[in-house]
Amino acid sequence: MIRRTDDLERVVELERPAERIVSLVPSITETLFALGAGERVVGVTIYCVHPAEQVRTRTRVGGTKNIALKTIVELAPDLVIANVEENRRQQIAALEEAGLRVFVTFPRTIEGCLKMIADVAALAGADEPGKALIGAVEQARAEVASPARAAPARVLCPIWKNPYMTVNRDTFVDSVLRAAGGENVFADKAERYPRFTLDEVLERKPEVILLPTEPYHFGPADMSDFAALGARVPAVRDGRMYIVEGELLSWYGPRLPRALRTISALLG
Repeated sequence: MIRRTDDLERVVELERPAERIVSLVPSITETLFALGAGERVVGVTIYCVHPAEQVRTRTRVGGTKNIALKTIVELAPDLVIANVEENRRQQIAALEEAGLRVFVTFPRTIEGCLKMIADVAALAGADEPGKALIGAVEQARAEVASPARAAPARVLCPIWKNPYMTVNRDTFVDSVLRAAGGENVFADKAERYPRFTLDEVLERKPEVILLPTEPYHFGPADMSDFAALGARVPAVRDGRMYIVEGELLSWYGPRLPRALRTISALLG
């Protein structure tokens, strides 16, 4: 018997590792394949794009916010993996009312990501690959923690434009920034995804500005908005504005070791 507690504090039990899995979370889909459990994945969302070659052959079950319940039921999965933030509560409830077993995740820190890896590995019968991936994350985290810094670099990391939005301390992105040697300049905001203005950027004086390619696809042209603030912003003055692969910041799973090393190098 496999027993794991999901992030809604519910115990999910399987008599044996799941043989037919529907993943409603793009980063967990990637995690399952990285753990060698890809053959067990029978359904994915339209946003599950990695690994590209493998997911192309899986049944699409709608978007993360608009799942195709009938399609999922017809796939007869013995496990559906969902997420508090990416999937709607009513849809999770509908899946359970249809008699399906749903494991709900909500990683908001690196520790939460490690729990997710261990949980998914156990449920998919991939304990040893799970331990190896957790070990790789821990090794990367130790590596980026070793350089001695006088103080963490003050970082602005927008996630959206029109209006500008960023993250507070209760997010996975913030956890990655902190582990990589950064201090999120909007960590103190009450909202998890607060709006901000360019005037607030002047006030908070970030030393590094990271512009991710998702969920909003920031590009070189977007740098001009911040560059216009001039030398009063240290990141602008010192030329420390970078376009970064968005999945490194927001996808928990096998990308995390590379994410920690990449972000640490930009902040160092």
